[in-house]
Amino acid sequence: MLEADFVIIGSGSAGSAMAYRLSEDGKNSVIVIEFGGSDIGPLIQMPSALSIPLNMSLYDWGFASEPEPHLGGRVLATPRGKVIGGSSSINGMVYVRGHARDFDHWAEEGATGWGFADVLPYFKRMEDNDGGEDGWRGHGGPLHVQRGSRKNPLYGAFVEAGRQAGFELTDDYNGSKQEGFGPMEQTISGGRRWSTASAYLKPALKRKNVSLVKGFARRVIIENQRAVGVEIEAHKQIQVVKARREVIIAASSINSPKILMLSGIGPAEHLRENGIAVVADRPGVGGNLQDHMELYIQQESTKPITLNSVLNPFSKALIGAQWLFFKSGLGATNHFEAAAFVRSRAGVDYPDIQYHFIPAAVRYDGKAAAKSHGFQAHVGPMRSKSRGSVTLRSPDPKAKPVIRFNYMSHPDDWTEFRHCIRLTREIFGQSAFDAYRGQEISPGSHVQSDDDLDVFIRDHAESAYHPCGTCKMGRADDLMSVVDPECRVIGVDGLRVADSSIFPRVTNGNLNAPSIMTGEKASDHILGRTPLAPSNQEPWINPRWQLSDR
Repeated sequence: MLEADFVIIGSGSAGSAMAYRLSEDGKNSVIVIEFGGSDIGPLIQMPSALSIPLNMSLYDWGFASEPEPHLGGRVLATPRGKVIGGSSSINGMVYVRGHARDFDHWAEEGATGWGFADVLPYFKRMEDNDGGEDGWRGHGGPLHVQRGSRKNPLYGAFVEAGRQAGFELTDDYNGSKQEGFGPMEQTISGGRRWSTASAYLKPALKRKNVSLVKGFARRVIIENQRAVGVEIEAHKQIQVVKARREVIIAASSINSPKILMLSGIGPAEHLRENGIAVVADRPGVGGNLQDHMELYIQQESTKPITLNSVLNPFSKALIGAQWLFFKSGLGATNHFEAAAFVRSRAGVDYPDIQYHFIPAAVRYDGKAAAKSHGFQAHVGPMRSKSRGSVTLRSPDPKAKPVIRFNYMSHPDDWTEFRHCIRLTREIFGQSAFDAYRGQEISPGSHVQSDDDLDVFIRDHAESAYHPCGTCKMGRADDLMSVVDPECRVIGVDGLRVADSSIFPRVTNGNLNAPSIMTGEKASDHILGRTPLAPSNQEPWINPRWQLSDR
């Protein structure tokens, strides 16, 4: 019989962290339910292959948005990991904690105990960091974080161009000072992707009290308003995994609300329309969906020093061989080695624009964007006011949910994106790039007016793959809250949600780090432990924020 103290749905960023922490003292048994298979093999383990598993049905759930009305009806891919390690096994391996003010905003919104002072100790606990700011970073934790080698001179040119444009520099955006241009951090160790499967799940599975069950989670079984197990499909049979203490859903911002709704927890009317008996009327389930969008601003390089020279099959084979035998070379990096977080205007107190820089002009599928050498910045606003939803397509657990992001539905989104494009052109126009700068590839120098920029945005803005917010954490008396500040589902006992779906608002940057932190902190709440003592460290806020964007 499948039974444990704690049953976790999902082996992703938060789920793996919880499997590790809940089983650590040996007193509790843990079962992790995961539908996906093994992460073994170069397509996942080789960092530079990152664009390949994103597009593979073997590793990805294959979700997509409904046609987006403000993007000309485009359907956008919404990859989520279907493999051990979840999305941490198919993501871009970029490590960003988020800004201190993001978490303070969570606390103000009703997620009491999740302010920056409260979450910083958990970020430190999870990290094993190379080269970060003293006193702000963790050492000896499960998650290895490193900087890229930044050998290509274009990385340095990007950071220097930011300085020349008047912006701040920061040596550690995950330390006291996020704002500025500097090195980007990666979840890579020994030349391999360091997912939560590697960092947390595999070490936990060596313990006698942890087991992994391969199966498709259909719904949570609830008796007398208490979660008692999970109904799964495995080996073409419906089975039940029983939870003696609690069921914890950590199935992503797409699958977690879906599982709640299939279990009778969600907007009552929507559940009734699908013939599902209402266990708890929580109108916020599936609402509050947020994401980051980004554009590629691409420039030709007049020097043949970019990655475009290695996009041919022969070079790729050489890179693959060097990685396979030595775990080194161009295969051992995600190529995101320089970054920036800046503010869009005076009066914004902390960064609201993120840059990833790479010394190549490529598309997300890894193909060259132009015939020439080039470099590109991925840029996008961090705090869109647009909100979307995840709803059921049908009561069939196998049916993909209906995902509506409502991207670019707020007028400020357009203003912010136009500013991002013009700002990137200003940065690429600095003297640091004089030795390398050719023609603008994308959008192209002819695209200048607001109307022309809007057409480019509508046709080319892409998801940065940071969906979150669909099971919002907040006060128990807030109708739109789904979980309370201890991640307990409001209205049902013995059930929690802990993953990026509980974020009240999307954080600055990539979401892997805050998702893992959520699993770390939720573990202490689940075990009834006193949370780690709050930090008294003060983050840096630009003293000129009211006067200037730089």
